[in-house]
Amino acid sequence: MTLSRYRKTAKETVLTANSIGVAETGPRVKHGFKIPLMRPVVDEEMLQAAVYSLQNEKLVMGESVFKFEEEFARYCGSRYAVSTGSGTAALQIALQSMQIGPNDEVMTTPFSFFATSNAVIHAGAQPRFADVEDNGFNLDPSKVEAKLTPKTRVIIPVHLYGQPARMNEFRDLVEGKGISIVEDACQAHGAEYEGRRVGSIGDTACFSFYTSKNMTVCGDGGMIVTNDEDVADAARSFRDCGRASKYTMSRIGYTSRLNTVNAAIGRVQLRKLDGWNKTRRRIADLYRRTLEGAQGITLPPTETPKETPVYHLFVVRSERRDELASYLEKNGVEAAIHYPVPIHLQVPYRAEYGYSEGSFPMAEKLAGQVLSLPIHASITEEEVLTVCRLVRASTTE
Repeated sequence: MTLSRYRKTAKETVLTANSIGVAETGPRVKHGFKIPLMRPVVDEEMLQAAVYSLQNEKLVMGESVFKFEEEFARYCGSRYAVSTGSGTAALQIALQSMQIGPNDEVMTTPFSFFATSNAVIHAGAQPRFADVEDNGFNLDPSKVEAKLTPKTRVIIPVHLYGQPARMNEFRDLVEGKGISIVEDACQAHGAEYEGRRVGSIGDTACFSFYTSKNMTVCGDGGMIVTNDEDVADAARSFRDCGRASKYTMSRIGYTSRLNTVNAAIGRVQLRKLDGWNKTRRRIADLYRRTLEGAQGITLPPTETPKETPVYHLFVVRSERRDELASYLEKNGVEAAIHYPVPIHLQVPYRAEYGYSEGSFPMAEKLAGQVLSLPIHASITEEEVLTVCRLVRASTTE
């Protein structure tokens, strides 16, 4: 299956965030919002790192790239890290490096950004879905178990919105079955589950450094982390045209390298990540305390001692979501819907796999209710309280 033939028909999707006047993916900050969904962080230290790399290193695969990989692996508690051109590329290359391909099935969530399942298709495998938790946002291990087949080779739990998936249950589920776990940690840099950083719990994990993430390289970028030396070696080859040496190749690869300037910025951001995540957790707590009991508003799942979420997004639920989003926009607050259409109801997946409404009821319910409120490392308490006041006001109109 290829996705290109469906690009022109994507507009057939009935509900999009733009149709109610809010940002569809979040990272684009619109002019005129008093309180934007996010604010990119670019400081003097990052500028200096970028200029230094431009003046002193190779622009492609310079020293900063390899240092960033070493530092990120150490941060995650893994032996190896391999940078890529994007988080999507990281997922595809990780699967291919694990020798996942035709006739293999990969189980994942229908409620996430569609890059996750697209990467499965581009790796040559077949995506299969199980529904999400009844009281959360992530893939439900019990629903996955009922969907496993003899062809299932990998499960990809997504740590959606920075909320860790129930990794101990996934580990128990695959034990003795020959099924690997690839963590999609693209929204969860620094999150922890049972005292371990996400990215170090599965067999392999993938991260994105896109501009909206908790840390970024000020452009596209991704990272594969693993303890498997063979997977790491294959990934390094895949990302660099399949090279074995400069002018010999061992596989059909891609050009998916992280450039040196981006890596230099990423190194600075990594050093600041824990502080930024601490701020996000404090802001999330303020949202919880201030919005508790708000009419018609369901807050994100309550944290348990097992998990340390990092709130890439602070997502509430409301049956009047569209009206709430419009009300916030009229009052200068940018909100976003992550995600308005579940993956299985996207045009290519309906056409190729025959999915229809009702296939995954919980994912479809969330798609009609979720709304992301502004959260980032530089948001002020005053701004959060303003958002909360407007949310409460909208529910009483």
